[in-house]
Amino acid sequence: MEHNKHRYCVIMCGGIGSRFWPYSRARLPKQFIDFLGTGRTLLQMSYDRITRILPSQNVIVMTNERYRDLVREQLPDVPAQHILLEPARRNTAPCVAWATWHILARDPKASIIVMPSDHIITREPVFEQSVLAGFSFVEDNKALLTLGITPTRPETGYGYIQEGEKVSEDIAKVKTFTEKPDLELAKVFVASGEFFWNSGIFLWSAASIAAALRECAPDIAAVFDSVPLSTYLDANAETEFINAAFPACVNISIDYAVMERAANVYVETVAFGWNDLGTWSALYDLSPKNSEANVTQNCNVLAYNSRGNIFAVRGDKLIVVDGLEDYIVADADGVLLVCPKAREQKIKQMVTDARLKFGEKYE
Repeated sequence: MEHNKHRYCVIMCGGIGSRFWPYSRARLPKQFIDFLGTGRTLLQMSYDRITRILPSQNVIVMTNERYRDLVREQLPDVPAQHILLEPARRNTAPCVAWATWHILARDPKASIIVMPSDHIITREPVFEQSVLAGFSFVEDNKALLTLGITPTRPETGYGYIQEGEKVSEDIAKVKTFTEKPDLELAKVFVASGEFFWNSGIFLWSAASIAAALRECAPDIAAVFDSVPLSTYLDANAETEFINAAFPACVNISIDYAVMERAANVYVETVAFGWNDLGTWSALYDLSPKNSEANVTQNCNVLAYNSRGNIFAVRGDKLIVVDGLEDYIVADADGVLLVCPKAREQKIKQMVTDARLKFGEKYE
């Protein structure tokens, strides 16, 4: 397949994935782990998926300084100058802005797909078709496009997009964005047929997103406009500038900074078997289950009178439980977590509490 050389991908992989604690840790977040036992990590699967669509030398990886060696080890074909190391965590808007200016310096005609590194996509041929259709749309229109997933349940952990006027069979203007709703509102959204999950996957031309950042987030755009574009072509000059300027950027998501404010935002509704693998319950849903609906992740379990659990324990330890229902049991690197699946939203707070009480030992 001949690739369009003006198409780029930005893979965002700087997060810690604390909702998957204790498996996902600050030193080895979930995107660097082979969660599904395929022999490829989530990051590597994301890379494999996108390099069927665009040239491998057009992949940009945004990560944190501490993960540089992990990225190089897992993605040896990505040029070193395309592994952009954020000196501080500033959410996705500054991340997208830096990647945009970095690409613009090389190719003013560029179009870009931005995607997280930790999503699961089961229908890859459909993903390829959807992305190619998205690229065509943003190359023909000054549009910011997000991929919307048809909801399969009233999920409260995702943002929702309401579609407005359709411009083609699968693409429509965005009417509203709604952050994570409560259960009753989520039920209304799903029943209406007008709302889609916000996948966090975006497509746009480099020129369109730069213009939108200048209009909707001028404080962020001003940081990256403060040096000549040629700065982004010189690795040393770029690093020096970013290390000084990036930490001063406001901490804000691209959704809040741009997508909810811009006038030219569209949604392409897709059905490619998407899961953001954000929680233990999401992994439970994806995994094969035994006759008691229990999931075991590469570990030995004796479960009596127990249903609906997920067991993820590293090493040779045998897990024996009796009378346990709908729980997460996860053990890794000195931390044992036993938590009802229904209360897994508290795991982030547990990580914070562990850090406050015991320092970074268990982070």
